[in-house]
Amino acid sequence: MIKNLEKNTVEFEDNSTLRVMLGVFHKNLEVIEKKLSVTLFSRGNIISINGDLKNILITKNTLKKLYERAKVSEIIEKNDVELVIQNMLKEKKNDHLLKYQIKTPKKTIFPRTDGQIKLFKEILNKEITFVIGPAGTGKTFIAVSHAVYMLTSGLVDKIIISRPAVEAGEKLGFLPGDLKEKIDPYLRPIYDSFDENLPRDKVLKLIEDQKIEIAPIAYLRGRTLNNAYIILDEAQNTSPIQMKMFLTRFGENSKMVITGDITQIDLPLKSKSGLIDAVNSLKKIKDISFVHLDHKDVVRHHLVQKIIKAYDK
Repeated sequence: MIKNLEKNTVEFEDNSTLRVMLGVFHKNLEVIEKKLSVTLFSRGNIISINGDLKNILITKNTLKKLYERAKVSEIIEKNDVELVIQNMLKEKKNDHLLKYQIKTPKKTIFPRTDGQIKLFKEILNKEITFVIGPAGTGKTFIAVSHAVYMLTSGLVDKIIISRPAVEAGEKLGFLPGDLKEKIDPYLRPIYDSFDENLPRDKVLKLIEDQKIEIAPIAYLRGRTLNNAYIILDEAQNTSPIQMKMFLTRFGENSKMVITGDITQIDLPLKSKSGLIDAVNSLKKIKDISFVHLDHKDVVRHHLVQKIIKAYDK
């Protein structure tokens, strides 16, 4: 039985080059399937890959290498495919892809793109990391997964996750009795990320024990957050004052990850984004890391990648 079964896709620009790469009756895909224990399906200019995530990463690089060779060759034969696979298995690049991983009670997460490799590296090694990129790049999921790993490993005492409540204008009333009812729908994506990494009953127990705290950013005022993994999601919708307040909550033995998409700012017109302000103000501080993701790092449906790329033009 294959563990960590995943699905991924690779899109190629030129169909004629792709046909050369595939070989007669797609025989070259059969070679890759056999050698790398994956299942491949070709439709149009997109190849879908199913299998273990480690093998998917190697398969994607193999396909890209074969495609480049097909640009200058009239035919790609079985021996060519086997040689590329052999070289890819030896290449340090694949070791680099698999070097970084996050283990949680429900799964092991590996980076799927070059941008995610950098993100894994930075959040594993830096105390404060800013992650800027479009929807679907795994910003929040990777941050939550790493937070779960650190909590369940005893490296931090609690996880604190916040979002600016822009849709409510930060005017939630802040009454303990109805706070959960007011903010739960807005924080649903956060709960979903936890559910992918922990059994539901464990998530609820950790929230009950205040080991996981999910709250609007205003709830952090006046606190110093020690021994905590602190995540600010949708940070593009903070004001500079809110961002400064959030960053200065940072305490001893803590880790902080700030995620956001600067193309999706919901602040009133002429209002300055705290995320953009922070990037400009803090970029020279060596101990703070900045990771920028783009459409190439989108790991959702391949159409999402195309949509983001189109809007970026």
